[in-house]
Amino acid sequence: MPATLSDIEEQALRLPLSDRAVLAQRLLASLDETDEAENERLWVEEAERRYQEYVKGRISSRPASEVFQDAFMRFR
Repeated sequence: MPATLSDIEEQALRLPLSDRAVLAQRLLASLDETDEAENERLWVEEAERRYQEYVKGRISSRPASEVFQDAFMRFR
């Protein structure tokens, strides 16, 4: 039977810190290997998921002007 994500995570967390860092770097780099169409599909999927959460009232929204103002004030 193939290892589950949970099994792999458990094994990875037992690695020494330096090995975990290398693994993390390789995993992140592998995300950059997706082509443009795959990136687009993933963003559309995420946008739809977030929209559905908003429609169901599970998350709230704020005007973009407030978000940008808050961000500006934090990095001022």
